[in-house]
Amino acid sequence: MTDSGRTRVLVPLSEYKGRLLVLLALVIGWSATLIVGPALVAYAIDQGIRKHHGGPIFIATAGYVASALVGASLFRLVIRKVTDTGERVLQGIRISIFQHILSMPLGFFDSERTGRLVSRMTTDMDALENLVQQGLVQLVSNAFLLTITLIVLAVMSPILFGLCLLTIPVLLTASIWFKRRSAVAYLSVRDAIGRTMTSLQEGLSGVRVVQAFASEDYVVRGFKGHNRAQVLANMRAVSISARYFPVIEASSVATTAGIVGLGGYLAHRHMIPLGTVVAFVLYMGNLFSPIQQTSQQFDLLQSAGAAFTKLKNLLSIEPPLVEVAKPTDLPRHGAVVFSDVSFGYSLDSPVLTDINLEIRPGEHVALVGPTGAGKSSIAKLIARFYDPLSGEVSFGGIDLRQASFESLRKTIVVVSQEAFVFDGTISSNIRMGNNDIPDDQVKRALEAVGGTQVILGITGGIHAVVSEGGATLSAGEKQIISLARVALVEPSVIILDEATSNLDPMTESIVEGAVSRLAQGRTLVTIAHRLSTAQRADRVIVVDHGQVVQVGSHDELVKIPGHYQDLNSAWLRGRDSA
Repeated sequence: MTDSGRTRVLVPLSEYKGRLLVLLALVIGWSATLIVGPALVAYAIDQGIRKHHGGPIFIATAGYVASALVGASLFRLVIRKVTDTGERVLQGIRISIFQHILSMPLGFFDSERTGRLVSRMTTDMDALENLVQQGLVQLVSNAFLLTITLIVLAVMSPILFGLCLLTIPVLLTASIWFKRRSAVAYLSVRDAIGRTMTSLQEGLSGVRVVQAFASEDYVVRGFKGHNRAQVLANMRAVSISARYFPVIEASSVATTAGIVGLGGYLAHRHMIPLGTVVAFVLYMGNLFSPIQQTSQQFDLLQSAGAAFTKLKNLLSIEPPLVEVAKPTDLPRHGAVVFSDVSFGYSLDSPVLTDINLEIRPGEHVALVGPTGAGKSSIAKLIARFYDPLSGEVSFGGIDLRQASFESLRKTIVVVSQEAFVFDGTISSNIRMGNNDIPDDQVKRALEAVGGTQVILGITGGIHAVVSEGGATLSAGEKQIISLARVALVEPSVIILDEATSNLDPMTESIVEGAVSRLAQGRTLVTIAHRLSTAQRADRVIVVDHGQVVQVGSHDELVKIPGHYQDLNSAWLRGRDSA
């Protein structure tokens, strides 16, 4: 656990220092009202009942009622303040987590399961929320009440207080044992919940494949297995609690009995006042009631603690891509240059080796090669989704690692093969959060990619509501929306993961026309899955086994024996056989 992860989680607390100070004052005031009650009883007994004076009894009664009313009012404020502050802090933590997840590079999402991330944002945050709503008031107030009660008992009767201290070793030993065992148990519970959420997310995301292959029983069996593991993890945590709580209860009963016995003897021998013994017994409630309540909340506390640990672990992961202290804005135009670039998704597995390459301004290049050759890795380095392990990727003479993220994302844009559509309207999907863009500009972006007829043909036009993933849209319509987003940004470099390979011929023609319009005057890098795309490029870059093995136009390369000629021959045979 790094300090940065812990700081990110606790950052929201710094915004509520004033609220926390008010809360502290309220808790101290409420605890004081609980301390006054037994002291007033002792005063009534010793100064009133035993001396047959009515004044002290009346004073004690009035004081007791007043302290009870004040205590009730203060406790109501404590509940409201604790809950309100806690919920605001949780809101800040949720935002911090979501921002942190979105700041992570693509490689993070390649290795981290979506269901586990969803579990962090849902079940783990729910555990913290349960603590705030159900246990935080008691935990905070009990801590102060226990501390003040111990001080009062030590001052009131050191002898009886010494008897109370005899139970401390038992309580400490039991609590240490419980803390260690339950911490491990509840971390296992959080892990089990994460696996269950992953199984659920995969089942829902892949429901079409599941139903197409009639694999419902197989998927349900896997989900049952994860649920069974979650139940067993919960039962192990509960069994630890079942062994701990009786120890606390027995200690309370034994200590109270000892106080009654020893206190009665001392009062009989006139060594301490009778009122002190009665007050001591009443204070036992203030002493052991917080311990009992806290022990009863330990399940909640440990569950929340385990969830908090998981969140801190997530936030402690440092994004490998960071903006330098004084970033530089990229120029509007320039060449993309690879200088002795080597890259791998892990240090021991290189994907690209010694890449030297220049893509000229306004040029259309096609990256071709067999699956796993490194085409996508080159494109990701151009977009700075990753940084090279060695060497430099630059645009307009500026190392991309020195560029500001805002400038980088406006200058170099990626259009993926699968266009993603968010829940909302077509216009909101094109704007991508920039609500200052007027409808006329959105329509001009559609016109720039030749998509006006396609989108305005949809009922509602740009204001048509679409669901998450664009289930109501065709693949072509989603690609038009994706390209219109790019038109709004007006980038200098467009990286295209051949966005027409999954379209029907008519829609493919529309999207290809949109790409052509969009690419005018811009650098276009296409990850080509078909050589028909490479034929239209200014230059073809052939990648194989992580190296650039050939560079030239289609017409040049097909005449030269080598990788591209072999790829072209294989593609022609496949086309003819089809």
